[in-house]
Amino acid sequence: MPQIDIPSQFDVLVVGAGAAGLYTALCLPESLRVGLITKETVALSASDWAQGGIAAAIAPEDSPSLHIEDTMRAGAGLCEKAAVEFLAQHASICIQSLVNLGVAFDRHGNALALTLEAAHSRNRVLHAADTTGREVTTTLTAQVLRRQNIQVIQQALALSLWIEPESGRCQGISLFYQGEIRWVKASAVVLATGGGGQVFAQTTNPAVSTGDGVAIAWRAGAILRDLEFIQFHPTALTKPGADRFLISEAVRGEGAHLIDNEGRRFAFDYHPAGELAPRDVVSRAIFSHLQRTAADPATAHVWLDMRPIPPDKIRHRFPNIIKVCQYWGIDVFTEPIPVAPAAHYWMGGIVTDLNNCTNIPGLYAVGETASTGVHGANRLASNSLLECIVFGAQMTHLEDEVLRMKDEVKEAEVILHPSNYTLSEREWQKEQAQLEALRQKLPRLVWQSAGICRVQSGLEAAITTIGNWQQDFAALSLSKFLLSLNPAEPARLNLPDVERQLRLWAETRNLLDVADLILKSAAFRTESRGGHYRLDYPEPELDWQAHTLVQKQQWWKSVVLNH
Repeated sequence: MPQIDIPSQFDVLVVGAGAAGLYTALCLPESLRVGLITKETVALSASDWAQGGIAAAIAPEDSPSLHIEDTMRAGAGLCEKAAVEFLAQHASICIQSLVNLGVAFDRHGNALALTLEAAHSRNRVLHAADTTGREVTTTLTAQVLRRQNIQVIQQALALSLWIEPESGRCQGISLFYQGEIRWVKASAVVLATGGGGQVFAQTTNPAVSTGDGVAIAWRAGAILRDLEFIQFHPTALTKPGADRFLISEAVRGEGAHLIDNEGRRFAFDYHPAGELAPRDVVSRAIFSHLQRTAADPATAHVWLDMRPIPPDKIRHRFPNIIKVCQYWGIDVFTEPIPVAPAAHYWMGGIVTDLNNCTNIPGLYAVGETASTGVHGANRLASNSLLECIVFGAQMTHLEDEVLRMKDEVKEAEVILHPSNYTLSEREWQKEQAQLEALRQKLPRLVWQSAGICRVQSGLEAAITTIGNWQQDFAALSLSKFLLSLNPAEPARLNLPDVERQLRLWAETRNLLDVADLILKSAAFRTESRGGHYRLDYPEPELDWQAHTLVQKQQWWKSVVLNH
């Protein structure tokens, strides 16, 4: 990337450049100076990978109240009703805003085309072929790059929040950029860093989804909620080197069979509807079958056989699936597709209100990083892109707050002379090997112990192991240096391939924290509900119709929700 100077102060810093971060930046008043930080390039995010669509009750036979009912039902008793009402009632305005910005949704004549997805009672999902997320993020990126008040800072890594010790207010972030750690001040910081799917061995999330926002906020004292609730998709393409591409549920609806290595349709062993059982049931069937039959269940797969579907129907209905499979050397007309369940969406996150405020003054969160309460224990299909847009639009109201904060926040003292840290090639290779070993081991451990099926003994053993790994991580000389820096103390790092190496360090730190938080939250909730399934507590419990809350190392239960 070209060398660019970044100022030491913005009005607002937005961390993350998926749909939530991009739309938030666009909705901030143009009078504010905005820094948009992304650790990759713009539009490399889970939003960009979203195949499905965006839900909105815009058809004459639909209504926000029906959308609310469907969302509440999917959320298994844990949705916050006020947040769901807000989402559904603002959906149509936000869709119009996207159309005005240039998002080219599919149409039937002049009308926007609407399709039906699982658990929706009406056709209400807008789409752009099967690459809706890419269409949305590409359009939003083009708009962001035109805005004079937004500075995009690419290949930059947010490391921690800068908290003013006396007031407890967030006044900026520490940022690793072009070989240096610098402190950048802002009147408001918005975390929009997406999910944390990379904590699992199998995930549909891109490599950037390492739970950064949740981990950074937690370390600063933010309250988090419902971290045990992960949505797993049952059939993701599973081939070494290939992205975990989702093979749509519609494929099974049209007649594809799930088979094991012997060619047997094993799903009927677990549910009378076989491969047409609900998504979480099919995921558990595959997971349980691989636990029993595979040498390494963390990387094993079963097969999805499309050959029972007439070839003409496959060509008509699933052109993109044909194309992607072909790219990875699979001919769907003559051979089955290797598939396995994969972590897809994180319902939990940083607790926010309807204005995206967290419990830390000056800190906001939007999108999958946040827990707005709209998803409850299980997200309704195509509500995730909608949440990014509806809640991103709320940042329009930030101007007065920023101006007030500018008066309140004290001038921060920045230490001008950076500390230098040098590690020889040989020393670094040893530390790098330890970090890479953790990155290999951690997702396999979490997949086995806090994946689709969970049990207390497995969770407790994994919590102990993660604790040991955190100690190993803290003992690295790079960790000792970085974790001892004073707030506002810059640093210059002299490491081989410094950008890649510091990202490896930071993401490993975040994944260790996220793994610990998910495991402890899953052990805390002694029931099964939505995206959380316990073999030792297989039924939902009425007194657990409550949120799991965590701040620092304290876990507690909210009041029981009555809907």
